[in-house]
Amino acid sequence: METYIALRYTDNMAAEITTAEYRALAELRYLIRKFVGEGEAAARAAGLEPQQYLLLLALRGLPEGEEATIRALADRLALKHHSAVELIDRLEVHGYARRSRSRDDRRRVLVALLPVNAISALLENGGPPTAKKKPR
Repeated sequence: METYIALRYTDNMAAEITTAEYRALAELRYLIRKFVGEGEAAARAAGLEPQQYLLLLALRGLPEGEEATIRALADRLALKHHSAVELIDRLEVHGYARRSRSRDDRRRVLVALLPVNAISALLENGGPPTAKKKPR
């Protein structure tokens, strides 16, 4: 099994990674961590947990034509179904999202952003349009 995993990820790579490639990988990782950290700070300033913020991003950024089902959101965040449900519960309490049943298949639950500009408000103002910023 370990051999298969190693071959899968190294099959198309050069035999040796150069110093420039290591530097580029380190820079990419740094920028990703910085981006994630800033998102977490914005979420906390708005009274949300980072996972709730990530679910909002996943919801807003779903590929065109993909329905916003709980299963789709759980898959996008690599979460179990019940964990995604809990996050959506908390987002509903904050007024960021709501659930509804699919008209075609009542067993399917769809998730929608509320208000439409919830992500913009979170990113730009640190909270939903009606939320007051907490003093620091």
